[in-house]
Amino acid sequence: MKSRFAYQPRPRPLQLASPGAAVAYLGAIVAVAFLYSNPLVLVAAGVAAAVAGLLAGARPAVRLALRMGFALGLLIVVVNALVVNRGETVLARLGEWPLFGRVDVTLEAIVAGLSGGLRAVVTIVAAAVYSACIDPDRVLRSLRPLAGRSALTATLVSRLVPVAAADAARLRDAARLRGPSAAVVGRAPLARRLLSGSLDRAVDVAATLELRGYSLDAPAARNRRARSRYDRRFYAVAVLVLAAAVAGKTLGADDFQTYPSVAIGLGPATLAVSALVALSGLTPLRRKPKRRRPAADGTKTSLYGPKSSGRRGPREVARV
Repeated sequence: MKSRFAYQPRPRPLQLASPGAAVAYLGAIVAVAFLYSNPLVLVAAGVAAAVAGLLAGARPAVRLALRMGFALGLLIVVVNALVVNRGETVLARLGEWPLFGRVDVTLEAIVAGLSGGLRAVVTIVAAAVYSACIDPDRVLRSLRPLAGRSALTATLVSRLVPVAAADAARLRDAARLRGPSAAVVGRAPLARRLLSGSLDRAVDVAATLELRGYSLDAPAARNRRARSRYDRRFYAVAVLVLAAAVAGKTLGADDFQTYPSVAIGLGPATLAVSALVALSGLTPLRRKPKRRRPAADGTKTSLYGPKSSGRRGPREVARV
């Protein structure tokens, strides 16, 4: 059982681009989510991350990330509404609670929690797209000249986490197949078995790496960076999104206030930044090749020039 967040190679622009370009593109979307608190801009950033994942072919990862993000966002809204009592618009008075004291649910606290929940959704979706669309081996090769051991550790962690999730699913299925007469297996035994299996796998991986020579000091190698024709596109969009976000921040595009009353700005700067961020999700769009039509004289065009239809003229027959 393969995890939905596991990397799957596909002939899409986001997968074919270099790790630096893809990380810069997704990082620009996440940076917008952390720079702004306006819900409109946050929704635009979430739409951009989700559309980028769908265009890259990571639909299962995006769906699962949206479910996790919405669950976490709802939790943030509920906790913020119960903990924060500030705001002028009181929706419900729940009285005295043992640990929270006097609880008054206000509209301002709900809107503030909604802003934080949307930020969490954008971050989770962007992380899911990164995990499903960027090759960890290419990330390791690009980071090896800078920090080889740290890059190797991070790559192994990113690869072993989906394996551990698959092991947990298999252990749960095996526990259910024991039959109704068997004793119920709790979460603690499953966690111990999963931890012991992970430690055994870690020892095997360490032995394999040692046998392959990773424990020796590697000779100095040239840093050869594989470039893709899609790198310029992702770098340009990342720079454009960040520049627009910073410029919009200075022009008041993040006009959003929660306390003491809710005020959401919908000015031209906010709408422009939101539209630009949302349209940045179309960057991984793959263009379809144009169909070549045959010429009027029966020849077919190709990369190397016109191609005849197969019939020879009288001069060619005479030469043969």
